[in-house]
Amino acid sequence: MSGTSMIARRRSRTLATVSTLFLITWLIVAAFPFLWTVWGSFKVESDFFSRESWLNALFGVYTEMQTGAPFTGDGYYGAWITRDFWRAVVNTAIVTLCVTVISLTIGTLGGYALARSGHRYAFWILIAALVFRAMPHITLVSGYLLPFFELNIWGHLATSIVVLVAINQPFTLWMLHSFFLSIPKDLDESAMVDGCTRFQAFRWVVIPVMWPGVITTGLFSFLLAYNDFAVTAMLLSQDNQTMVPKISSFLGSIQEQGNVMFAVAAVVSATAPLFLLVMFFQRQIVSGLTAGAVKG
Repeated sequence: MSGTSMIARRRSRTLATVSTLFLITWLIVAAFPFLWTVWGSFKVESDFFSRESWLNALFGVYTEMQTGAPFTGDGYYGAWITRDFWRAVVNTAIVTLCVTVISLTIGTLGGYALARSGHRYAFWILIAALVFRAMPHITLVSGYLLPFFELNIWGHLATSIVVLVAINQPFTLWMLHSFFLSIPKDLDESAMVDGCTRFQAFRWVVIPVMWPGVITTGLFSFLLAYNDFAVTAMLLSQDNQTMVPKISSFLGSIQEQGNVMFAVAAVVSATAPLFLLVMFFQRQIVSGLTAGAVKG
């Protein structure tokens, strides 16, 4: 027994060591592109895109020659001030906030109603939502173009908000419906017995219990609007662009001038908030995904 226990312990230690090394290697490989981009965003183009040696990007040889220091913020100044990237940041904040709030409001109400409904039409509504979600995004955009032109609102932020909510709503409906199914009906029924209305039971009893699921769904809705390129690029005018189309315009126009550091700085500026957001809500995300995977 003692020999068997020692062998089992050795195997366990070996497995733990291999798993740890694998995770460390994976983290380094996954994080390296972003960390390298962050480092390079404080260099000049001659260093970051040097054909002589990659060490130029590491030590900033040309950056020090041109600016007098191994690091420079010219890329960020050019992107944010010279090219008005701050406007794209404000537009992105407006679009993502509106899409997230509208999608969660409709999704929580609709998901709760469908989860608590005993009628068969609830199933067919969910199937219709699934089919609608599977449709190509370009189909929705083309369907909205005529009313947008007739109302003379094409190019404004409201157009992208409407289309992104339409794209995102089936997903939020399905996901929140799954979360509501994991909460026993007895919970809100007990609240109604105590004198609450259906909406009061939903607001004061059910929502606090499934709050991690709401945060998880809200984060996915946020990411959809935040990272969207196709819809925002087609519907928004040059002055109302969000961050992703704006970065694409940097790569198209500034590259002709021999300077893509504005785009590199803009990429870092757009990616860093996502990292901080996920780190801040990591516990709620894990809890919400776990709750949505278990029913009953």
